[in-house]
Amino acid sequence: MYSEIAANKRKTFILMFFFFMLVGAIAYGVGWYFHNYSITLFAIIFAIGYAFWSYYASDKLALSVNGAKQIEKGDNPRLWRTVENLSITTGLPMPRVYIIEDASANAFATGRDPKHAAVAATTGLLDMMNDSELQGVIAHELAHVQDYDIRLSMITFGLVAAVSLISDIVLRWIFWGSVIGDDDNGGNSNPVFMIIGIVALVLAPIIATIIQLAVSRKREYLADATAVLTTRYPQGLAGALQKIQDGGLTMKKQSPSTAHLYFTNPLKKKSFTTLFSTHPPIEERIARLNEMGTKA
Repeated sequence: MYSEIAANKRKTFILMFFFFMLVGAIAYGVGWYFHNYSITLFAIIFAIGYAFWSYYASDKLALSVNGAKQIEKGDNPRLWRTVENLSITTGLPMPRVYIIEDASANAFATGRDPKHAAVAATTGLLDMMNDSELQGVIAHELAHVQDYDIRLSMITFGLVAAVSLISDIVLRWIFWGSVIGDDDNGGNSNPVFMIIGIVALVLAPIIATIIQLAVSRKREYLADATAVLTTRYPQGLAGALQKIQDGGLTMKKQSPSTAHLYFTNPLKKKSFTTLFSTHPPIEERIARLNEMGTKA
């Protein structure tokens, strides 16, 4: 467990370094194209600022975007006690607890570390799950907190968004500069370099997203295993996943930007965004949990 936490902290710095290098490469290319390296400096400063903003503020944004409302113990004693008991079991500080008014069964955790964590569950999850299944889902979310997955995922999300935003701005800049035909912008007129640059700018956010997906899927399996170690009851988590698989409901509020935070993919199954799903298949997760049950 401690090795996984240390590994996540290392991966956070490695990913930040890689994304800053990617942003730096884009920024340098743009500066070279326009013969103006002040653009390079601006893009790097913007990326660093955006990453730090994501680190400190993205949890509040994720909760707000998904319509999560903070509760106290008296508002929903069952959910509160479940989170409280599992926090005591795992030795974590009690996170803030939120409820999302939505008929689909889902949950997510967010926050930069265990001291600043929050757990949100939908009303559909509370209605659909029995106590052992609810414990399995919340234990899974607390596992993300315990393993510092939420820090890793939020920083990765912020940097992917920064790469995409910078690429989009630069592409528009190049396009409109070409359309207007402004000869005073200092742009490199070589069409070959221009095509290479545009292709690189289009591919950069795709590459960044693929890295994010690879990280997220592996962490879901680990969170399932950690939840089973906490509850000692793999059937609870497997039962919750089976109910979600059979229920077929998706979130009323579709937010691809925060889909990677959820217990299961909250997007429509036929949506194009599911081609880049941050979650492994539910049936594969259930199979692994059932295998844990047979070994217990």
